[in-house]
Order: sequence, then C-alpha cells, then structure tokens
Amino acid sequence: MWLINSSVGRKVVMSLTGLFLVLFVTFHALMNAVALFSLEAYEAVCEFLGANWYALVGTAVIAGGAVLHIVYAFWLTLQNKKARGGDAYEVTSRPKNVEWASQNMLVLGIIVVCFMVLHLVQFWAKMQLPEVMGEMPFSGEEALEAGFGQLWVLPVYLVGFAALWFHLTHGFWSAFQSLGTTNEKWIARFKCISNVWATIVMGLFAIEACYFTWFFGC
Repeated sequence: MWLINSSVGRKVVMSLTGLFLVLFVTFHALMNAVALFSLEAYEAVCEFLGANWYALVGTAVIAGGAVLHIVYAFWLTLQNKKARGGDAYEVTSRPKNVEWASQNMLVLGIIVVCFMVLHLVQFWAKMQLPEVMGEMPFSGEEALEAGFGQLWVLPVYLVGFAALWFHLTHGFWSAFQSLGTTNEKWIARFKCISNVWATIVMGLFAIEACYFTWFFGC
C-alpha cells in the first residue's frame, strides 16, 4: 500500500495525523480555559465528554491518531538514519538553515510522549476510564485538585509544554510542506503561523497550569 510502502506516503500519514493532533491540542487548551472562569461550566464539559458513546469514539480516534503518529515518527527516523548510513555519525554541528527543533524532533517527541503518559494517568485514568469500568470517576474539579495540588507537577508540565512548543512550531509548517501545499512564499507564512499558534496555545496551557497550581496547591 502506498501509504505504508512509500517514503512519501509515510510522510503524508505523519503530516495528516500531526495536523489532526494539532486540532485536538487546540481544543484541549480551550476546554481547560473554561475552568479559569467557572468550575461549574468545566464540570458540565467533563460530563459531556464522559463515557458517552460519542466521547468514547472520539477518544479512540484521538488515540489511534496519536499511535499512528508515534509509530510513523520512529519508522521515518530509522529510515532516514539508514539512508544516511555512516554520515549520520559524522555530523558535529547543525547545518545552516536547519532549525534546532528539526534536528531534535525525535527527542522532543519522546519528551512529549512521556508528558502525555503522565497527563493520561493524572486525568483520563481518573475520569473517563473508571466510568467505563463501572466505577465512580473523579469529577473535573477533583481531578484538577489531585493533579495540580502537588507542587512538583507544575515544573514538569512547563517542561512538557516547552517541548511541545518546539515540536509543534516545526511540525505544523513541515506537515504542509510534506503534503506539497507550500512554495517559497507560503513556507515563510506557515512558519510564522506555526510560531504564533504554538505560542498562543502553549501560553494558554502554561497560564492554566499556573492558575490551577495556585488555586489548588497554595
């Protein structure tokens, strides 16, 4: 199959799943922002996204997209290393016009995955998963208090947000490049958009984490 056997096809899968996850991250930041203004409204959102069939289908789709993105990321990295052969060990400095994030996407991705696992353990495993198993789940406020009531969580989350910022600023525009939708003029525009978008979304996440730590941990 072209999407599996072709290098271009694998890049297309990486790009499409990456852009899909971009939409989810944006939605997640906006959903969390509701709690900054009203915990009651946040509870209503959490109840809507509980163990309903549409929420479970959405969760499965998001999980599938994330798994595909991670698997193809490792696949393409191994493919690139194999193509470079011994040259991969001769690089001692970053080539001109190559971004730091581009050179370290795999490392950044691993940090993001570790951060994602922590986040799932702190929230999804306490909210949606227990409901699926017929147990009493945490409410949205209880999950926020259990997570951000521990002061060590904030610096760990900020590191995760920083890694995600670097990962997204490169990944967003390079996805459009891999899909063949850019030219010299538009690649600069997509880079600008990716920097602005990632800064706004990660900034919002950081504000939320700081606020929840202050509200529940202090």
